[in-house]
Amino acid sequence: MELSGDELAGVVELFGGLTRAELDRAVEELAFKRGAEHDPDALADAVADAWASYHLVTVDAASVDGADGAGDGDADLLVAGPVAFPTLPEGGTDLPLILEIPERELDRETVGEAAHEQLRVDALAAAREGDSERAAVLLDVCYDLEAWAPVDTDEFRDRLDDV
Repeated sequence: MELSGDELAGVVELFGGLTRAELDRAVEELAFKRGAEHDPDALADAVADAWASYHLVTVDAASVDGADGAGDGDADLLVAGPVAFPTLPEGGTDLPLILEIPERELDRETVGEAAHEQLRVDALAAAREGDSERAAVLLDVCYDLEAWAPVDTDEFRDRLDDV
């Protein structure tokens, strides 16, 4: 079963944020409900793509209210990112009834800072590598991020404009 970045964002947003293991369980349940095959490797690729495209952002679980129940060894939560239009996949509304995962409260500043740090690392890498295609994508992310959270990306835009 394949899910888009927006659908993965919809699943994590349903709970406020999910650890990687919790997201795996949620998608496995969705696949079961749909009678579809669950492919953990395909999901790992989809999550990596959604993270690279800023549909998902990683936040330290310690900074999220209600994340103390995430005790499955993950230190991070995946949350909907600045470019996502979270869309709940078919069957997703039943997930809170199936999974025993608490709803988590997210502070937009905390999530924005996590996305800002991810963008800083990506912008530096794109500039260092002279990757103009990635720089163009990241420029768009800069504008989305500033509209989404109280952060400033001027420094990144200047660096990316030069690539």
